[in-house]
Order: sequence, then C-alpha cells, then structure tokens
Amino acid sequence: MQHNSLALAISIALTSSPLLAADLEEQNLERVVVVSSRVAMPIREVATSVSVVTAEQIQDRGYANLADVLKAQPSVGVTNSGGAGSTTALRIRGEEGYRTLVRVDGVDISDPTGTQVQPQLGHLQSANISRVEILRGSQGMAYGADAGGVINIESGGYTDSVAGSVSAEYGRYDTRNISADVGGSQQQLDYYLALADYSTDGFNSRLSDNANPDNDGYDNTTVHARLGYKVNEQISVGLVARNNKGNGEFDSCGSGASASNNCDSNFEQRNVRASVNYSGVSSEHEFAFTKTNVERENFKDLVTSYFTKGSAERFEYLGHSNFNPDTRIIYGFDWEQESITSAEQSRTQKGYYLEYQSELLKDFFITAGARHDDNEDFGEHTSYRLSGAYIWALGEDELKLRSAYGTGFRAPSLYEIEYNRGPWAYAPASETNLKEETTKGYEVALEYTLASGTQLQVVYFDQKITDGIDFDLATYSGYLQVLGEARSKGIELIGDIVLGKHAGVTFNYTYNDAIDTEGEIRSRRPKHLANIGTYVQLNNIRLSANARLVRDFVDNGTPMDDYQVLDISGRYSVNNELTVFARIENAFNKDYQDLTAYRTSGSAAYAGLKYQF
Repeated sequence: MQHNSLALAISIALTSSPLLAADLEEQNLERVVVVSSRVAMPIREVATSVSVVTAEQIQDRGYANLADVLKAQPSVGVTNSGGAGSTTALRIRGEEGYRTLVRVDGVDISDPTGTQVQPQLGHLQSANISRVEILRGSQGMAYGADAGGVINIESGGYTDSVAGSVSAEYGRYDTRNISADVGGSQQQLDYYLALADYSTDGFNSRLSDNANPDNDGYDNTTVHARLGYKVNEQISVGLVARNNKGNGEFDSCGSGASASNNCDSNFEQRNVRASVNYSGVSSEHEFAFTKTNVERENFKDLVTSYFTKGSAERFEYLGHSNFNPDTRIIYGFDWEQESITSAEQSRTQKGYYLEYQSELLKDFFITAGARHDDNEDFGEHTSYRLSGAYIWALGEDELKLRSAYGTGFRAPSLYEIEYNRGPWAYAPASETNLKEETTKGYEVALEYTLASGTQLQVVYFDQKITDGIDFDLATYSGYLQVLGEARSKGIELIGDIVLGKHAGVTFNYTYNDAIDTEGEIRSRRPKHLANIGTYVQLNNIRLSANARLVRDFVDNGTPMDDYQVLDISGRYSVNNELTVFARIENAFNKDYQDLTAYRTSGSAAYAGLKYQF
C-alpha cells in the first residue's frame, strides 16, 4: 500500500498544478516581502531564503492548525505530542522552535513562561490568516532572532467599506470549526475583526493509554482585532488586540504510582499592540508598544497540578531612510521585559540594529547589518548579517545567484535558570551555571525564474549551534550546557512549475545532515523531507493534493519508520458568495508516528461551507 500511495501522489502531481502556487497573473506580479529586513522589499532583490503562503493556499491546505499548513513549506518539520492543541514543535532546517520568532500583525506571540521562550504553536489556528512569510536560517538579525528564522503572519482584511465571511466545517472525531470575520476601509479608517472557534473530541493519542483508552479532546477560541486610522498624509496610528484561549485533554501526567491519564490543560494568551507611524518624503518611522499576558494551568484528576503566569512588555522603534533610489538605511531600537509573575522572575533586554541596503551595480543587491543586544543577566552581544544577490537576464527569463551569512545568540530562559536553582534539580545540572548559546550560518542559492512564472531553486545551507542548552535526558538532573557545536547542513530543492493559467506543480525536497556535538543524529530531524503538491482549477471547481514524505529520523535515539501521507481537498464555488469545500487528510489511512510515545490521526474527512458578503 505504501508504494501505491506514493505512486498515486506522484501521478496526481504530474497531471495538475501547484498546491501552494497562485494563479499565473499573481506569479507575474513582482511580489513584496517584509520578513527579511522588516521593511517592504521586492522578493526579486532579497538574498535570504524566504517562502510565502497566501490566503488561498491556506484554504487549499484546509488544516485548522497553522503549523500543519506550514509543514508543506521547504525545510519545515512539525511534531506534536498528541493531536490538536498538544505541544507542537516547528523546526526550520532542523532547529528547535524556540530558535524561531513568530509574529502576528507585528505582535511577538512568544510565551515567556514556557520552558524556553517560544510561541505556543499548538494553539495557533489558521482561520482568518491572509499571508505567511517564512525566513529560513540564521538571518533574523533585525529581530534578534536565532538560528531557526522568522515567521511573519498577517491577518485578513478587506478594501470595501464593509465586507466579511462566515465559514463552518464538520468532520471526523466530531470536529467543528467555525470562523467569521468582518472588515473594511472608510476614508481614513480601516478595521478588521475576526473570530474562530474550534472543537474536537480527538483520538486516544498516547500509546501507553491502553487500559482505559479515552479520546483527547480540544477546544480553541481566538479573537483578533485590528484598527488603523490615518490622521493626515504623514501620520497614522494602529491598534492590534488578540485573545487566544485553548483547553485540551492529554494523558500521562504525574509520575510513578500517582500517574494519571485524566489530565487537562488550560492556556490563554492576550496581546495588544499600539503603534504610531510617520511617513516623510524619503523616510518612514514607527513607534510601537506591545503587551502580552499568558496564563497556563494543568490539572490531574481535576486538581491543579501546575500553574504559571507571565507577561512581556516590548517597546520598539523602526525607521528607514532612502538616500537615493539605490541606497537605503534601516535602523531600530527595542526594549523588552520578560516576566514569570507566578515565580517573581523578570529580566530586560535592549537591542540596537542598523542595516545598509544598496544596488551597487545594475541587478547586484547587497545588505550589511549589525545588531547589539544588552541582556540584563548575560551581558552584551553583537550579531551581524551580510547578504548579496546578482541577477542575470536570460532573454525573458532570469537567473539569480544569492548568498547570506548571519549570526545570533539565545540567552537561557527564565524557566531554565529557575529549574536548575530549584528543588527538582540535582548534580550535574544544579552545579551548572548556564550561559548563552550562539549561532552562525550561511547559505548559497541559485534561482532560475521563467517568464511563465515557473521557478526552480537549489539552496545549500550550513548552520551551527555552539554550547546549546538541553535537558538532561540521561539522569533528568535539569538543564545542561552541551559544550561544542551541533550542526545542520544540507540542500533544498524547490520548484514551482506553471503548466498553464490554472495548472502546475510545486515540490520541495530537503536533505539535512543534522548531528549533535557527539556526531550522533539529532533527534526528530529527518534526513530526507519532501512535499509534492498539486492544484487544478476547472471552472468553479478547485482540486488540490499534497504528498509528504519523511525518511531517516530518530526520536531520542530510537529509529523511526519512514512514511508518506497524502491529503486531498476540493472547493466548489456555487456563486460569488457561497463556496462548498471538503478534504481528506491521510487519505490512505497510513499508520505512522512522529514521536515514539504518540500515535497520529488516521484517515479523516471534513466538509463545510463558506459565505462571503
């Protein structure tokens, strides 16, 4: 059956068009991205590795959780411990999720109370998201981001005075997904309000829960609001407010004789961001303040077993000035205070950065930037990034050679420090004074873009983590400094082949040789990772499919079985307002695992309606 599944997936891919590609008209437009340097840049001029996911592409994938949508992108691996709402890790080029920064409408959604400061991706839904930009690798200098990169997410929006949509979906495991949004633009005011409510009974995800197996359900409600007001031609103000609340069931809390499978978790994150923007003739300046509050609580047999509460406050300034049509300077400052208020812990960090961008010669683009951080606990650090791209015209086609080198650092989290000082730690962790871990990495790529919109890329990357921090899995003593270099290096092959106005194929393959300081394979990093996507538009019908292949990976030293999974989806536009959609995840009911202790969902079908006005 495995070979038949793979053969069918490839045959579909070779007769249709890309699952994650826009129509030909969009392919021919010069796309603009902001994730690389925090200001808008034509992607043609960008020398770093950036991939873009649009609203239509998110709808094609259909997944409720955004991390599942993004795993079809190059070099993105996703694992979760038990289905919807569970702890989810998104690794870019094999680096841990806590080394990747995630922002939604400019809001850093990291959880300061976590084991490491990172976004709680298991609670991040895909509803009402219009665009995602992914910066891969150690290139997040302007953000202070680490080795994984940066994910920049934009919510939806409308240009009419009033417009909106309502969507409802139902499927296996008694899963219900309802979302709605409304927005518009009226003279000087633009606004957007979105609501998403998701619930599922789930499945029994823990392999050890066999005596009295139970389903692990999950509920999530997310409210997101955005408001903008243009005071005059130069000044505008903005406000973003977001509330994300998730409640889930899981197995195996507690230890020894007191262990239980009757476990529940509550999560709530509230974000608000206020900004003022000034646009001059040749420069632009933005001042913003962001506040985050997080509460997490776990229950064992309906009694609180763990509670934490924290906050983060961030002030940032971002500016850029154009000295001439070919030269621009980007500069900024940020100050942040992280707190675990339930443990009376806090610290501050401030950073300054400057980047020079120029088209030195025709179609030769360079950037050079540096960032200086001052961490209250771990002192001062300087990071930098250099990048360059040169484009050759080959008739109506183009060939681009690009390269980038970047560095970064990550200070131990408040949780890591406190754990080693607390009553649960013992030697050697209790005797370890954790210090910051550092990163560096480079990439070289060749891109070939045809006038038809077809694009082919080959990328070589090599990045290292020095003196990384890991939990002691040998004796469970706490957090240890793993001296030496852990590495991820490999090749990405990326293709987006346009076969016509509404047809084509997309694929990506990543070979990643990820080893730790001992030369052993790093856990949960597949050596071979591939996606083959397909899409076809037939009048009012849009059909999509994606096959994902995972090969050669281990989970904490245990070799895992290779697998491939096929997902199929379709949408039918009844008219301009009403759309009917359906999808089948894991169409061939593949029995596979990403983690040794957990099973994954079997074949699951979903169907729904969307009404737009």
